[in-house]
Amino acid sequence: MHRNRNAKIVATLGPASADRETVQRLFYAGADVFRLNFSHGTHADHKNSLDIIREVEREAGRPIGVLLDLQGPKLRLGKFADGPIKLADGDRFRLDLDCVRAGDRTRAPMPHPEIFKALSVQSSLLIDDGRVRLVVESCGPDFAETRVVAGGTLSDRKGVNVPGCVLPLSAMTEKDRADLEFGLGLGIDWVALSFVQRPEDILEIRKIVNGRAGIVAKLEKPSAIASLDAIVKVSDAVMVARGDLGVEMPPEEVPAIQKRIVRACRSAGKPVIVATQMLDSMVATPVPTRAEASDVATAIYDGADAVMLSAESASGKYPLEAVKMMASIIARTESDPYYREAIDASQPPARANKADAIGSAVRHVADLLDIAVSVAYTSSGNSALSMARERPRAPIIALTPRLATARRLALAWGVHAVLCHDVVDVPEMSELACETARKQHFASRGQSVVISAGMPFGASGSTNLLRIAELN
Repeated sequence: MHRNRNAKIVATLGPASADRETVQRLFYAGADVFRLNFSHGTHADHKNSLDIIREVEREAGRPIGVLLDLQGPKLRLGKFADGPIKLADGDRFRLDLDCVRAGDRTRAPMPHPEIFKALSVQSSLLIDDGRVRLVVESCGPDFAETRVVAGGTLSDRKGVNVPGCVLPLSAMTEKDRADLEFGLGLGIDWVALSFVQRPEDILEIRKIVNGRAGIVAKLEKPSAIASLDAIVKVSDAVMVARGDLGVEMPPEEVPAIQKRIVRACRSAGKPVIVATQMLDSMVATPVPTRAEASDVATAIYDGADAVMLSAESASGKYPLEAVKMMASIIARTESDPYYREAIDASQPPARANKADAIGSAVRHVADLLDIAVSVAYTSSGNSALSMARERPRAPIIALTPRLATARRLALAWGVHAVLCHDVVDVPEMSELACETARKQHFASRGQSVVISAGMPFGASGSTNLLRIAELN
């Protein structure tokens, strides 16, 4: 079984999709990677979901990727004494570290000293996803006197955003560290780090992960965009988390930032996921709005590796319909002649390294000779990612002896990963590539395949071979 499309679908599991039958139906409808959102649910819930995914994987005979999404630090107000309060434009409002006293009409506790350390006069504070906006008039290490510039209702534990500030805190909380170790013990394939502000955040989690999973940087802070290239360089993949980006930055800037992130990831050869509210109306209705369909298509035209469903598949009324709709939009967009024009026009130049040179050569050979399929024999997945970076017309088969690699490649554009045995020489590799292309229904007798690999076999990052073979 293989998908008749290149871009992949990440589907979040939750209360609406926790049972085996639904997970199975979501996979066959088009989900390539399942996201476990550790902001919700218990460890037992997530283990049950992972067990179900692996059962479906064994039944289908196809590798399925699993993405653990860490919650990250949640900055929130404390509690109010007498329920919700209302603030009007121009009101003065104090925030401080005094958590003994509950909040009232004039002040609220904010138990985050790291926020006060980062504030200065004229800093902005966004409460409840920006519904209430404050500007700092004076501040110290344990307080901030603010003026309300956009009034509204405040209640217990509303979230706080501080745009324009790099906060002196780790992207991982103690909860995240416990969740990460739990997930790594289960054998998850990808881990998404929330609240990334700087490259050092990725380097911190990389020490813990130690190669046991791929690392996805969630870009949802303006400070992360300021360090975009450096963060992409140290990450294995990137997620465009548009919800929080749209809180801390003007909404009109988000589309351009999305395109910038996708371009940066395509240039670096790193998978990129476009996420948040893609088919949001399908939480409650069986069809999306035309604007949502266009939003998904735009990400596909830009060359994103994957698009993601959040509440649509986790808690909505129509999880199966949402995945089917996402798959249908991708397939229709990729069949548009303009899609290939757009992909070719936005293709970044190859970088001066062996893997990119081989990947670029594979694309040109496939175009010139009308190759049926490109095959990458890969241990680490790098050969397949170098092919995917080129966005070739011919589909890509990744042959790998490592199940972990096959599962991670479920996220990569156009890659159909197949688990295989270790090969010992080039003739055996060529025979295996041709046999797999035929069995997986990518090519038939008389058609040609182009193969890339690294010599010696099994050595990561050694892509240095290109071979053309014909099916007998």
